[in-house]
Amino acid sequence: MTYRQQCIVALCMIAFFSASADSGERPVSERPASCPTLTDAAGRVLSLYTPYKRIISLYCAHTENLLSMGAKSRLIGATVCRSLAHADDLPPFSAHDGIEKFLAAAPDLILIRPMIDRAHARLFDRLEHMGITIASLQPDGPDELVRYWRHLGQLAGCEAAAETAIQNFSNTTRQIAKNAPDPGSRKHVYFISRHRQMRTFSDTSMALYVLAAAGGIHVATDAVPSRGSHIARYTKEKLLAKAGQIDVILVQTGRMNTVTRDEILNEPGFSAIPAVQRGDIFFVDEAIVSRPTFRLTDGMRTVGAILYPDRFTGEQP
Repeated sequence: MTYRQQCIVALCMIAFFSASADSGERPVSERPASCPTLTDAAGRVLSLYTPYKRIISLYCAHTENLLSMGAKSRLIGATVCRSLAHADDLPPFSAHDGIEKFLAAAPDLILIRPMIDRAHARLFDRLEHMGITIASLQPDGPDELVRYWRHLGQLAGCEAAAETAIQNFSNTTRQIAKNAPDPGSRKHVYFISRHRQMRTFSDTSMALYVLAAAGGIHVATDAVPSRGSHIARYTKEKLLAKAGQIDVILVQTGRMNTVTRDEILNEPGFSAIPAVQRGDIFFVDEAIVSRPTFRLTDGMRTVGAILYPDRFTGEQP
């Protein structure tokens, strides 16, 4: 580090500790022994003695959930999210930014997820050594959604708003599920996560949770996920062996899957699939089917309207 950079870091640290002092938060040594804590995905133990007031979010789902809980005033920066227009006024941050930018903002909490934590371990280690709290959070499946949302609410001091949002999500999910047909009349679906790599989803993924809530049956029940992921490889041979069962093909769209409709229609062997023969290929945004936010109900409505338009006519995302 150059002398100039050392000076910048020193000035940033002065600003950071001044901001911490002004916040009125008591030092760890002065907190009661019974202070509630939260353990993140990397094993970090975070104090919940007082809410965090200067949060930088480096994962779009964290940002969206905090906004849904009314915690925008707690956010001082966030990663750029194309699907979150109402977060455009937040200062942009990225894990590729230098440590000086983070220190200059004087956050008391940086929210990340495990993939970012692993990819930029050195940056977050340095920030922790500078006294900034890091929290790596991400639900490992639909059954962990509620706990994840509650953790965000605890960190930002909006527990009541989190509980209200959770209850609304639960009620909406139950209502959507009532629109699905009887099990014997449900459509069989192949859900593509990454077409060019022949990838689908595992049974514990958010995408298949959305599909099931909308009344769809996934044909690739034997798909095995990659380690630490809900993305699962599914060979063309396996898929074509079930070709006759496939009523609809759903395609998740996003940065990791930019496939076109023509690519799927012209994929060698896919002409044996009834859904391809009829052109029943539909695209859904990853933001509403794979991201752990309250908008998963939008994904359920969207998928339901694709599969059963007569039953989901009154449901609007």
